Amino acid sequence: MKRFIVKFVCAALVLAFTAACGGGGTASSVPDDGSIGGTLVLYSSMTDNDLDNLVAGFGARYPDVNIEIVNGSAGELTARIAAEADNPQADLMWGGLNIADGDIHSEIFEHWLSDFENDLPASYRSPNGFYSMTHLSTIVLCVNTELEAELGMNITGYADLLDPRLHGRIVIPDPNSSSSAWNNLSNILTVFGQESEEAWEYIEEFLANGVVVTSSSSVAFRGVADGEYVVGLTYEDGASTLLKAGATNIRMVYPEEGASAFAFGAAVVRGANNPNAAKAMVNWLMSPEGQTYMGNALGTLRFTNPNAEYVSPYLPYDHEITWVTRDIPWLTENRPVILDRWNEIFMRHN
Repeated sequence: MKRFIVKFVCAALVLAFTAACGGGGTASSVPDDGSIGGTLVLYSSMTDNDLDNLVAGFGARYPDVNIEIVNGSAGELTARIAAEADNPQADLMWGGLNIADGDIHSEIFEHWLSDFENDLPASYRSPNGFYSMTHLSTIVLCVNTELEAELGMNITGYADLLDPRLHGRIVIPDPNSSSSAWNNLSNILTVFGQESEEAWEYIEEFLANGVVVTSSSSVAFRGVADGEYVVGLTYEDGASTLLKAGATNIRMVYPEEGASAFAFGAAVVRGANNPNAAKAMVNWLMSPEGQTYMGNALGTLRFTNPNAEYVSPYLPYDHEITWVTRDIPWLTENRPVILDRWNEIFMRHN
């Protein structure tokens, strides 16, 4: 887990889910005069690119806040928040909290939603009354184009991942702890039929091809760019951030069999020491102003507020992708069974 301090003084989206919670949550209680406290501790699974721009944009609105950021996987961070419940260290978590989680983290987050909840399309509204869904995370295959050419391959989808030439050269994070891996596993089940044996037959063959399962989500795109792997099952924001940084040896592949996304969000930690600052950041992330700023600054994320206006030069247009629709309630209800079966197959091949 990486830990760093950021201090600043600045001048001034195709999911089938019906929201379980309608309104905008409780009143925000965030002062309008900028007096929200001097410190904010943010736990986040987002990329450095996301976090750097969040600091800059939020800092222009609240120039006197010091932000401490703890970066890690979704599983690491929620476990840490739970372990710290008697003495909370975090004020807010952003990223890794996806719309299919249901209420599994109900005890560690305050049941509060942003002031912009009612602005969202129904499919992006909170699933539980405490996640404010800020952005979408679409699955992609990150492919090293140099290694792909050496193998004489043209990777277009899931069928290619069973090719023996890729044995031991595919990486995916652990879906038990990584939200990006659960995102990818959910897409595989959706593409092949979530309750079908065809889906599990594919997963069996996939894991039998020497797939490397790692504890770090970033390995699925950074390890590909570094030439450790040919393919990583990852998410748009991670891979496209490398393209934004100038990487020329990778490309993003949206499986020809179909791609889909989860909405991901932010939540205020129950008992946070700096709740006003935490709520102010969630409100900013959910506002048209915040999402317009972040969308244009990043160019690597799709956001949820339809009133935001931005351009994403590193992402394809929607019509260029073959989309499939997830059954979010089914995935939420069956997650423990799905992970148990994944783990059994993985152990058999390792």
